[in-house]
Amino acid sequence: MSSTLTRPAGTGAAREEVAPRRRTRIFALPEARWAASALVLFLVALPLYLGGAPAWSWGPLFAAVYVAGGWEPGWAGLRALRDRTLDVDLLMVVAALGAAAIGQVLDGALLIVIFATSGALEAIATARTADSVRGLLDLAPTTATRLSDDGGEESVPTGELRAGDTILVRPGERIGADGRVLDGAGEVDQATITGEPLPVVKEAGDEVFAGTLNGTGALRVKVERDPSDSVIARIVSMVEEASETKAPTQLFIEKVEQRYSLGMVAATVALFTLPLLFGAALQPTLLRAMTFMIVASPCAVVLATMPPLLSAIANAGRHGVLVKSAVVMERLGQVDAVALDKTGTLTEGIPKVTDVRPLPGSGLGEGELLRLAAAVEHPSEHPLARAVVDAARARDLDIPLAEDFTSAPGTGVSATVAGRTVAVGSPARLLTAGPHRAVAVATALEEDGRTAVLVVADGTPVGVLGIADRLREEAAAATAALARLTGTAPVLVTGDNPRAAARLADEVGIADVRAGLLPQDKVTAVKELERAGRKVLVVGDGVNDAPALAAAHTGVAMGRAGSDLALETADAVVVRDELATIPTLIGLSRRARRLVVQNLVIAAVFITGLVVWDLAGRLPLPLGVAGHEGSTVIVGLNGLRLLADGAWSRARAGLGR
Repeated sequence: MSSTLTRPAGTGAAREEVAPRRRTRIFALPEARWAASALVLFLVALPLYLGGAPAWSWGPLFAAVYVAGGWEPGWAGLRALRDRTLDVDLLMVVAALGAAAIGQVLDGALLIVIFATSGALEAIATARTADSVRGLLDLAPTTATRLSDDGGEESVPTGELRAGDTILVRPGERIGADGRVLDGAGEVDQATITGEPLPVVKEAGDEVFAGTLNGTGALRVKVERDPSDSVIARIVSMVEEASETKAPTQLFIEKVEQRYSLGMVAATVALFTLPLLFGAALQPTLLRAMTFMIVASPCAVVLATMPPLLSAIANAGRHGVLVKSAVVMERLGQVDAVALDKTGTLTEGIPKVTDVRPLPGSGLGEGELLRLAAAVEHPSEHPLARAVVDAARARDLDIPLAEDFTSAPGTGVSATVAGRTVAVGSPARLLTAGPHRAVAVATALEEDGRTAVLVVADGTPVGVLGIADRLREEAAAATAALARLTGTAPVLVTGDNPRAAARLADEVGIADVRAGLLPQDKVTAVKELERAGRKVLVVGDGVNDAPALAAAHTGVAMGRAGSDLALETADAVVVRDELATIPTLIGLSRRARRLVVQNLVIAAVFITGLVVWDLAGRLPLPLGVAGHEGSTVIVGLNGLRLLADGAWSRARAGLGR
């Protein structure tokens, strides 16, 4: 058991020792600046307009809204036209200008603000994902100590390392390249790669990964892969590739965007030009065409789609779940398969003492055994040591002062406590004098999925501690709820060892267990499910989960101890680490999708009725605007129903059906 790891594994502090993250400021993005400008100008102009102020006071402000918020989507739409594509952004700008042309300045400005804000949010999400990928690169050290054939040392950039080189990794250093240990021993924290909650003893012949943290003990490592082909580099590549190639699920209305856009433009042009060809007067013809554009514009359809999803997002936020966009909220309701990580997702991700077993004849009770172990472990910052000390403090035990503290990589720690020489560490390493009854106790704990820690006083074993990553209290209930929602039990995908994974899966009722997976193996498992026609939700928290989160139909990260990359890559974040909120979130998404369909039907009825009236008769412009705005209000209010706390409660109650 190493004692010189500078950070406990699985804590946020472990991430602080890498280079500071380089986050793009929101207002460094032009899309965000233009959208914010349009919104501010709109909010300034709105009270003037509604208060009956003269047009010269609000007119220039609304004009500035059109320019600030509309020039980027308009320009993008013109570029799309060059490629013979008509997108809804250009249509919205044209509709807004058409509304302004017939005096409906407020309608057009509101439409501009909505679309400018949407574009800014998309740009921010893209920039933050790129930031997180750059932050992942900081996990790998910039330099490494390369050994020459004559035993000399030189510090070289890790990018210059090549397969066959030998590097020296000192205690507390990050490993500079993927390779294999030639000699030396140390405990390596490789949670960033495998997700294992505890450091792993590495000795001659064992594989190590770039970016993982060495504890006590120096290692000589033979490089087996070039830096560009390391596991950490492949994680970066997989996240970038998945982010670029995963086809975004579009909102329902966007799936018919092209047909709707072309049809509306063609109808407006025809309604304006054909009567003129037959001698109609210009002004009434233009008024009818503009009225048609207003009543046929998709404002109500946009609001039919967005309020239910945005209301669901707000409701989820109040209950500790951050959903990053309306598209994500829609996708959550489509999920029909779930893949769960183990450490930090189904478990708390922090080792805790679960068993205190004094040996017969030791003369110690549980409290005294734990006091001795905690006194020896107190100087250490190893995760197991922290677990022992925390357990003693939880029992309000007085931890005595230890002297002459020493440690040995992979073996344990020792110190003098109240005149007794006490050692705490691996049973296999400390029991060197042949079979002992402590072996049976340690074996029983390990078979039950615990990590066994032996306590030896003055050369005699006196007790065994069992330490495990504790299962979340709600894990079994959440797993069962996810199984009911999707119609199939979740899959467990973990980098942890098969025995620990199988034990936990049995506790929560998961039959499909895939253990010992590297990040690329998790992506393979997700793609295998997708090839079977499933829409997969992945839930994880570590760097090693990020590629799978990016590749999945939807990714959800556990927020409290989640890695920066996982939090940025995921589509949603469970801020409070409450696993039970995930099935409730899926239920809420499905309710939002049903409201979207209801609203689209309402909007379609209003638009169809007003359009037919305008084409078949003579729809007065004020009545057309009133009908258009009335439909917008109705669908908006209908969508806002999901803001109520009762919507979350009903979504949770529906899980038992």
